[in-house]
Amino acid sequence: MPADSSLPSPWKEFLAEIDAMLSERLELHCIGGFVLTVFYGFPRSTGDLDYYAAVPANFNLIEVAGEGSPLHKKYAICLHKVAVTTLPEDYEGRLTEMAAKQFKYLRLMVPDPYDCILSKVERNGDVDVNDAEYLFRSQKLDAKILQARYEKESAPIWSAT
Repeated sequence: MPADSSLPSPWKEFLAEIDAMLSERLELHCIGGFVLTVFYGFPRSTGDLDYYAAVPANFNLIEVAGEGSPLHKKYAICLHKVAVTTLPEDYEGRLTEMAAKQFKYLRLMVPDPYDCILSKVERNGDVDVNDAEYLFRSQKLDAKILQARYEKESAPIWSAT
């Protein structure tokens, strides 16, 4: 996690505009390249903020800030609701707030590094493998903890589908 918790431009301004449209708390469970670069410090770029869940889900984020939206055109970045990923069943209890207290209503919630890695297993593309390797090394993760979490919380989900 970066020492300076403030968001870089244009993310800070983009997310501030979304926050200004809200009238109640909204949690985004963020994953993907945005989390890897901004929260965990992986030196790569991304043009979208992938999110797994929005709580509550009653605000049309894609219309407001998704691909092709006015905010996307203004900032050249966008929100993206991820359809193909599975997080471990108890991931919500391990979320950490990113950029705490920067917004009135918007809360950016980030999975712990083990859950981030497990969210990448299903897709298993080159970018996902590189992201997982970076997280494992940079966060000095324990392979036994990763395996145990996979066996307890992820494997049952995938075997059920």
